[in-house]
Amino acid sequence: MNSLSIIIPVLNEADQIETTLSPLIGNKDIEIIVVDGGSQDKTVEIVQKLGIQVILCPQKAKGRALQMNLGASVATGEILLFLHADTRLPEKYPEAITQTFCDPNVIAGAFELAIDGEEKSLRWIETMVKMRSRFLSLPYGDQGIFLKSSVFREMGGFAPMPIMEDFELIGRLKKRGKIFIVSQSVVTSGRRWQKLGVWRTTIINQMIIIGYYLGISPTQLAHWYRRK
Repeated sequence: MNSLSIIIPVLNEADQIETTLSPLIGNKDIEIIVVDGGSQDKTVEIVQKLGIQVILCPQKAKGRALQMNLGASVATGEILLFLHADTRLPEKYPEAITQTFCDPNVIAGAFELAIDGEEKSLRWIETMVKMRSRFLSLPYGDQGIFLKSSVFREMGGFAPMPIMEDFELIGRLKKRGKIFIVSQSVVTSGRRWQKLGVWRTTIINQMIIIGYYLGISPTQLAHWYRRK
């Protein structure tokens, strides 16, 4: 199997990070890099106790895009997988990723999305995400985007944006090849949907996307998003 580096940006993820990392430990073909953006809780301590490499971001490199670029800059894997701190990978993810690149037309991939929670409305969100990913080739960062490290570096990595960095990268990748959606699902936390409500969260997300297409600056969009 091709070597794989999993890059996980974190910020105050003490409640989630061990659940995400524990299933990944023990595979010597997998490199795990956690990049901390200045956590004030026990995130870094938890990761270090698990024996996983932690990179501490300098002040000027904070923000998810810059964290992921920093992790990628030290990664040794032939393939890079960018994983959110509250998202768990499916059991046979290495094999699925390797098989994805058997198709020479594939430039990058991601997984189907499952949301942790019992609400029926979350199943609706999962269906909408599946349709968007499959028909528009538009996965988001919470689906575990992966691509070859050579391609990532050639493209200059993530744009230094405070929000929508995954959206922007996928847009560039689509111009170069096929985005493949793996049939297995990652499981992401339902905490944002549960905190704000499914419909309110969905409306906020769509308004941010519309704002991006209208040319509103990512800095302003990030301000609105985090206020909500």
